[in-house]
Amino acid sequence: MELLSVPNLPEVREGDDLAALVEARFDLAPEDVVVVASTVVSKAEGRVADLADFPAGPRAREIAVHLEEVTGDEKDPRFAQAVLEESTDLLMEAPFLLTETRFGHVGVNAGIDRSNVPEHDLLLLPPRPTESARRIRAGLEHENPVVVTDTSGRPFRHGQTGVAIGYAGMPASRDYRGETDRDGHELAVTVQCVVDELAAAANLVSGEADAGTPVTVVRDWAFGDLDGSDNLFRSVDGDFVREALRGWEYDG
Repeated sequence: MELLSVPNLPEVREGDDLAALVEARFDLAPEDVVVVASTVVSKAEGRVADLADFPAGPRAREIAVHLEEVTGDEKDPRFAQAVLEESTDLLMEAPFLLTETRFGHVGVNAGIDRSNVPEHDLLLLPPRPTESARRIRAGLEHENPVVVTDTSGRPFRHGQTGVAIGYAGMPASRDYRGETDRDGHELAVTVQCVVDELAAAANLVSGEADAGTPVTVVRDWAFGDLDGSDNLFRSVDGDFVREALRGWEYDG
């Protein structure tokens, strides 16, 4: 398997055709997987905003005050308002805001970015990343599979990694349940989230900060002859971590 950056992409603006930008700079093979950072998807979809667009309501001001008390850092209530408006559920409000977005992704600050946003304060996640992936895929000559990614922290581990927030043209996971290991034992629970693993691999190539290579092509990788699953985000029912968070309060 190879991971190849798409070179010389310009600063993406609202209305830009991402599929056309990629194909003008990279000769895609039919089986290539195209992994696209959500930052450029958001920019193409006009998901830039300013803090002035989010006048703070009482709940946002309350959250900002609480965060200032907990962290000792000044917090802008307008940012808290933006997070609330981009979320359907607030799982934690201290020492940081952990929310569920409108498309089901759980992350810090509803995934709102404050870096690499020329002329604006905020970059919001695409509202429907899987639909975004489908549109990009439809614009590619070979209709390659497309994965839209974001950088996210994980429970119980330091640091961030690339994760998938939308995908098209391939299942999210490959299901090993019913297969056997080398000793003949049947696998009962193994479901491999391949879109997350491709996102993490692509993030090593695309980099962070000012790396500026937001599209990666995965070549010579195959899903294999296994059943696939389209489940990416864990449902609320049976999510024991979410249930535990609902009864937890930060007291640091």
